[in-house]
Amino acid sequence: MGLLSFFGGKRHERAGFTLYGAAVKAARDPLYFTSLGVADTLDGRFDLVGLHAALLIRRLRILPAPGSALAQAVFDAMFADMDFNLRELGVGDVSIAKRVRAMWEAFHGRALAYETPLAAEDAPALAAALARNVWRGLAPAEAPARLAAAALRQDQHLSTFALPAFRAGEITFLSATEALA
Repeated sequence: MGLLSFFGGKRHERAGFTLYGAAVKAARDPLYFTSLGVADTLDGRFDLVGLHAALLIRRLRILPAPGSALAQAVFDAMFADMDFNLRELGVGDVSIAKRVRAMWEAFHGRALAYETPLAAEDAPALAAALARNVWRGLAPAEAPARLAAAALRQDQHLSTFALPAFRAGEITFLSATEALA
């Protein structure tokens, strides 16, 4: 155990993993893949997990302290999970860091692309960003608009939770059925 973790440097690690787990669970709802035509591939799953994690991190950064620390803990959990999954898939140690960095850059770019439309509740702009990222510009008709509406509903839903619920890891996402309604 390092000195930093002894003095509380990893204080929010458990909550970060729990919150990230909630985002993954929400993103893996089969309805996103069947109803919206999101590819059930590593890329498609990464994009949906990234969207839900971005919504969670966005909400946490709006909250007072330790909201930003919890947001960082979610981010750290996400990329620890990505590292683990790449290793499970047999990616060699030499290329893990390069691959995780590429995933970090992809996530960061997507989160930035979603932030302004989410803040403005601009569904068409969010749908355009989602069409570029989730479907690489080859989206089924209406799917980006439906996912944008779902993301806005999820964002609104997350705003109903107070800081103690996030700190305890006791938040939920809407089911895909509710979000896509």
